[in-house]
Amino acid sequence: MGEHPGRRRGRGPAGPRSGPAGRRRLVALVGVALLALVAGLVAGARRDGEQDKQAARRRPASPASSPAARLSLRRQVGQLLVSSFDGPVVPPYISRRLRAGETAGVVLLGSNVESAAGLRTLTRSLQRAAGGAALVAVDQEGGQIRSVPFAGPAAGQPAQGRSAEVERAAAAAGRELQAFGVNVNLAPVADVPASPATALAGRSFQGSAAAVAARTRAAVRGSGAARLAATAKHFPGLGGAPANTDDAQVTIEASRAELEARDLPPFRAAVAERVPLVMASHALYPAYDRQRISSQSPVLLTHLLRERLRFHGVVVTDSLEAQAVLDRSGVAEAARRSVEAGVDLVLMTGSASWNEVFPALLERARGSRAFRVRVRQAASRVLALKRRLRLRR
Repeated sequence: MGEHPGRRRGRGPAGPRSGPAGRRRLVALVGVALLALVAGLVAGARRDGEQDKQAARRRPASPASSPAARLSLRRQVGQLLVSSFDGPVVPPYISRRLRAGETAGVVLLGSNVESAAGLRTLTRSLQRAAGGAALVAVDQEGGQIRSVPFAGPAAGQPAQGRSAEVERAAAAAGRELQAFGVNVNLAPVADVPASPATALAGRSFQGSAAAVAARTRAAVRGSGAARLAATAKHFPGLGGAPANTDDAQVTIEASRAELEARDLPPFRAAVAERVPLVMASHALYPAYDRQRISSQSPVLLTHLLRERLRFHGVVVTDSLEAQAVLDRSGVAEAARRSVEAGVDLVLMTGSASWNEVFPALLERARGSRAFRVRVRQAASRVLALKRRLRLRR
């Protein structure tokens, strides 16, 4: 069967028999094709850009681009350390460390706080030496556990009431501490007491895991409203501890299922509230790590806290001079293990510990590229905390 002449002209893309109508159709088709091509390229670019952004979020920051990259290695190591000293006057060696950037700040203990006026003078001296960049921490849980006895909370955590009351007390205490020049509180205790006889039951919020989680979150929220950095402690939970790690080695003999059902909910709640710091305990948790205490365990600090709970803030040790630490090693070795495991701030409550810890960490950083990367990552988190507190960095 032969072709119809008109149909043949309509098929031809631009043959010699095409008329004006065919040429118009051709131009229209080409235009549509070009528009489709451009739209596809734009959409593809957008998809690629979004994928690049997502990949960048998943990748750890390059050491060269981290906030700590502009600091010397000595100053980077210094950002990992919290110092302490005796008495109500800042000693020259603390001022020198702060000026040199060889300590991130200080923790104030009972001997440092004699009066309201004296505390204000002391914290001003610290910030003057640090150029306004010092972390100034206290342990202000409430009740008898208060580094600043003339600031709140007046009641200990077991007696602070429901969540709304806890939040109000934390906010009020935060404002008072801020007025004295304090910017970090090593509280609240986020441990869930396994029984009234456990070592920290008298310092913990009361009730079920859910109740303690709600109160912990309220305390973090109240402190945040006053621009005081709260610290949820003692990760992953000391609620079942028969003794305080300050005084003895402690092993928490609980299954992983028990720990996750009872001990982790308050820390999950604190992380959800964007708690600035989490304090690692010095207890051993064989269900997670049979060899290393929490403050030295990458399983607990990196896998559980960072990856599973998605905590992005600063991990700080409990006191490096705790007996549970000293029974295993000296302070310099303990600090190295903690930093390698994922700790960002090493809390030293012994005034002489810096003399051992700082040189040891610096030497390790100079000799190990992997450790230098870890130091820079930790220092960047501490600098981010200082930025959050509106401190100079």
